[in-house]
Amino acid sequence: MTEIDKKSGFCFGVVNAINRAEEELAKNETLYCLGDIVHNNQELERLKAKGLITINHEEFEKLHDVKVILRAHGEPPSTYETARKNNITIIDASCPVVLNLQKRIKKAYEKHTQIVIFGKNGHAEVVGLVGQTGNKAIVIENKNDLDKIDFTQNITLFSQTTKSLSEFNEIVELIKQRISPDAVFEYNDTICRQVANRIPNLREFARKHDLVFFVSGRQSSNGKALFEECKKVNKNTFLISTKEEIDKKLITENIKSIGICGATSTPKWLMEEIEMSLRA
Repeated sequence: MTEIDKKSGFCFGVVNAINRAEEELAKNETLYCLGDIVHNNQELERLKAKGLITINHEEFEKLHDVKVILRAHGEPPSTYETARKNNITIIDASCPVVLNLQKRIKKAYEKHTQIVIFGKNGHAEVVGLVGQTGNKAIVIENKNDLDKIDFTQNITLFSQTTKSLSEFNEIVELIKQRISPDAVFEYNDTICRQVANRIPNLREFARKHDLVFFVSGRQSSNGKALFEECKKVNKNTFLISTKEEIDKKLITENIKSIGICGATSTPKWLMEEIEMSLRA
């Protein structure tokens, strides 16, 4: 028996960005995307075949009079400024959750507080968030980075939308313990529940199968984190990116049920392709 996890696959932000890209590509006009629209090579190849041209920030700076889509991760103010100067038409597919978080960070920064962001340094979303503070925000990836913070000053903490809720809560407690009694600490749980709620669901899904194939692009941060969550409850969980990576030797006579699940950047069609391959 094989089963695809119904709750795995693209989150709302990614679905929206890809739909917007396909709508524009249907007009048969040249469309550029600033950065990978999703961290999945198979989906990127599918969209490339439709005409989507992926560019980096350096290439973006040199473009003029073209149309560029912004992916769900969001962008810093400097990107919009470049677009204005170079007469670039922006198709803004930034996730509404991320845009709302950017506004909150900008507003807090204007109050002259010390902005701390719990997130992955250099991640596209975090670059956009830090940009709201003129690149002054302090990014902490884990509790080992806490020494970057000045605990004698007021602190306002935010989180990248796809981080772990339990890790965020641990960071909050550690800051509470270390902050000066004369300083004010405010924290904002800005983790997207559509992503956070996947963890308990995936744990439950992984537990009920003898063998689990977790489908994700190797470069997806969310994929790495969710794969580890599955592995914690079922050691017989394996990360694959394509059907070609399935190790058929794993499917012994003791394996009665196989689960297929994935990240927020994993397309449903890819999980279905893997299921078909397992049934063959």
